[in-house]
Amino acid sequence: MEFKGVCVLLGVLLMVSCSFQQTSLRKKPLKKEPTKDPAIEELQKQIDNIIQELNLLKEQQALQTVCLKGIKINGKCYLADPLRKRYHTASEDCNALGGLLGTPTSSDENDQLRDYIRQRIGPDEQIWLGVNDMVTEGTWMDTTGFSISYQNWDTSNYRSPQPDGGMSHNCAVLSVASRGKWFDENCRDEKPSVCQFNIV
Repeated sequence: MEFKGVCVLLGVLLMVSCSFQQTSLRKKPLKKEPTKDPAIEELQKQIDNIIQELNLLKEQQALQTVCLKGIKINGKCYLADPLRKRYHTASEDCNALGGLLGTPTSSDENDQLRDYIRQRIGPDEQIWLGVNDMVTEGTWMDTTGFSISYQNWDTSNYRSPQPDGGMSHNCAVLSVASRGKWFDENCRDEKPSVCQFNIV
C-alpha cells in the first residue's frame, strides 16, 4: 500500500513538473541559457528524493524476500543454493542476485550458518565460502579482495592440517560433517553454496 502511494505521488509530481516546464516554455522566448525557476528546482529535488526512497524500498523488499527464504544471522541474510557449481560460477550467481558468497566473520555466525546448511542442504555437505587465496598463495581473502579476520580451518589432523592444498586448492569450503570446519579445495570442484546479503 505504501509503495502504491509513493508511485502515485511520484506520478503527480512528474505531471506538475512537466506542466510547469510547458507553461514556462510558452510564456518565455527560448534563450541559450534559460533561467531556472526555483519552484521547478524544488519539485525536481522532491522527485529525486522520492525516487531515492522508492529504490531503497525496493532494495528492502528484496532483502526481506531473501531473509524469508533463507536465514538472518548477525545483520546478514544467507540463502542456500543446493545446486552444485564450480566456485567461480557460484560466486557469479551470487553477484547476479546482488550478494556475495557467504563469509562468516565470527564463531557464532559460522555455527549458525553450519546449522542452516545442515537443514537446507544436508548433514554431509560442504559449501563454497567467499574465501580464497587465488591472488597470493596462503593469503586468504574474501571475494572483495579484503583479508579475512575470522578463520575456522580444520587443524585437528596432525598429518594434514588445513589449509593444505597448496597451489591446487585455492577455494575454501565449510564442512557441515566436520562441525563447520573449513577446508581448502580445488575451485573447479562442484559444490553447493550460500549467498550472503548485507542488510542496509
